[in-house]
Amino acid sequence: MVLGILVLGRAVFIQRVEGQHWLKVSDDLHLKIDSLRAERGTIFSEDGEMLSTSIPYFDIYMDFGAEGLRDKNGKRFRENIDSFAYALSHFFGDRSKGEYKKDLQVAYNARNRYYLIRKGLSFDQYKSFRDFPLVRMGRNRSGIIAEVKTKRLNPYGILARRTIGLLRENAQKVGLERTYDEMLKGRDGRRLVRFIAGGAAVPVEGSQLDPENGRDVVTTLDVNIQDVVESALLKMMEQSESQYGTCLVMETKTGKIKAIANLGWNGKSGRYEENQNFALQTNEPGSTIKLATLLAVLDAGSSRVTDYVEVGSTGNAFVGVRNVTDAERAPRPVLSVEECFAHSSNVGMSKLAYKAFASNPDRFKGYLHRFHLDRPVGVGLIGEEQPRLPHWRRNKEGLHAMLTMSFGYAIEVSPFHTLMLYNAIANGGTMVRPYLVNSIQNNGIPVKTFTTEVVTNNLCKPAVVKAARRCMEAVVTEGTAKGVFADCPFPVAGKTGTAHVAGGNVKYYDGVYQASFCGYFPADKPEYSCIVVIKTKPHALAHYGGQLAAPVFKEVATKLYAMYVQRKRKNPLRLTPDSTVAAYAGYREDVKNILNTMNMRYTDSGSKGVWNVMVTRPSRPVVKAEVVKKKTIPDVHNMTLRDALYILENMDIKVVAKGRGKVVAQDILPGTPVTRNQRITLVLN
Repeated sequence: MVLGILVLGRAVFIQRVEGQHWLKVSDDLHLKIDSLRAERGTIFSEDGEMLSTSIPYFDIYMDFGAEGLRDKNGKRFRENIDSFAYALSHFFGDRSKGEYKKDLQVAYNARNRYYLIRKGLSFDQYKSFRDFPLVRMGRNRSGIIAEVKTKRLNPYGILARRTIGLLRENAQKVGLERTYDEMLKGRDGRRLVRFIAGGAAVPVEGSQLDPENGRDVVTTLDVNIQDVVESALLKMMEQSESQYGTCLVMETKTGKIKAIANLGWNGKSGRYEENQNFALQTNEPGSTIKLATLLAVLDAGSSRVTDYVEVGSTGNAFVGVRNVTDAERAPRPVLSVEECFAHSSNVGMSKLAYKAFASNPDRFKGYLHRFHLDRPVGVGLIGEEQPRLPHWRRNKEGLHAMLTMSFGYAIEVSPFHTLMLYNAIANGGTMVRPYLVNSIQNNGIPVKTFTTEVVTNNLCKPAVVKAARRCMEAVVTEGTAKGVFADCPFPVAGKTGTAHVAGGNVKYYDGVYQASFCGYFPADKPEYSCIVVIKTKPHALAHYGGQLAAPVFKEVATKLYAMYVQRKRKNPLRLTPDSTVAAYAGYREDVKNILNTMNMRYTDSGSKGVWNVMVTRPSRPVVKAEVVKKKTIPDVHNMTLRDALYILENMDIKVVAKGRGKVVAQDILPGTPVTRNQRITLVLN
């Protein structure tokens, strides 16, 4: 009985009196293997710019149970707490020195083993923090614990964002981040941690297995070309209020994708964003597929480019087993094969296909197989959709499907398929596979490289390739894209496409179109191939490929020619002198400074005036004086808002400005006497 009473008493004493002490001891004995995440590799452009990278950030804790901090009854802590609290207050600026000191003292007295100082410090902030009093003494003496984590950053923001991919918490990876995830993420490390009071985990010294960082991915993308492509596409998207658009640029000889832009309207943010990779999606291509029909017909030998086809003058005709309609009437009732292609005649192309393959529609499908339009391109991105060709029998159903495919319907391919086909013609019949990655590197050393892959050396007969190039050049010089490229200073070859869109909730009668243009430049010696595809809003007035896609192609081609192609050629690019007249007005010294900086020669006829008007002429700009009288309304046309405000507000005139740009209108005529509390409205554009 005495022994039992002693045991019971001791148990009550341990539980009630020493309970907290033994709970802490118990927590100290809890160990766990913790994972150390490897640093994810960086995705680079071909010119060495970082497109997606991991940046470190630091969570700072303090172990007030550290032996070095509590040595000699806490002497080190007491001697440094004032300066440490001051440094924290001065650096972060969120609390006073006294508040920091009080909180640190409370945590020290409580022997807090994992006290949070700050979360999310950048690397630069962490470098400064390491020089703080107490911190610079090292971990054992200061008790400072720094946990390193990483965030994924896209330094160029929207540029090629969907192709590069998304990597953030609770979001599925896409693009290159997803395709090369295993190589980018590396191999995690391990460390032993001890759980202390409060459930906090403290690393155990000497038990850490360092992680193996991820490999770097060097892409074929060029940041400058990507910027040109994004800007040109965005401008047309905003102008036309279209639903989405995509633009691809590829090196003709190698198949390297130099730029890939995907812009779709985001109703929540109210702007165009890289929210989907439309270049991987398959759709009915419309008239751009007529190149495949032309190649098949010419290769089969049933027609030559100089042969004539009766297309009629009504814009529609019954061909074989179906009625075929042209979007626009042909210029003449009878067209050559080249003209049928140049003017994008559905009637003409379907008649050519009927003549060649009516007896055996499967033969046409065999050509589509040869042109790799019935299987994925294999560009190296997860999510590429499978092309769709109709299943047919050897009867009227198969003939109907073949005729429909001949001008771009009943077949679904992605922009990559179309671009690869057009690039093969630019390449003299050699089809190369588009690719996005040059190499995988480990600390700058390539561990895997990717090179040009030739799909086929002879897509079709050399004479057919030559004839197809001639037809594509005719599209630009006399066909559906003539108006767009009339003043282009270098030769271009390509084909416009316009297709009614149907799929999902969208029906043909909803008036949604897919406008496209695919081609290459310069046509005489191709350097780049490019495709532009834009899906319009319902019942858009401008919906043809020549209205939406071709202007984007032209802007991209013109800028790339000036940036990369012109320097390779012996003959410089000859631009037609600008015959338009434009006027700019402003402060005399500003106008002169701009002209001098740009090394532009000009005629100075306004040396006596403070304010000048510069008028452009075909030969050189002319600068004239602008007289500003004190008591009459001045003429502020063609001025920037800054200069107009300076003049008018110094005359005590209240200004209301609408728009942006330079002043194009003012609601009070120049020369009108100034009255008290006068108000003027300026329209800028």
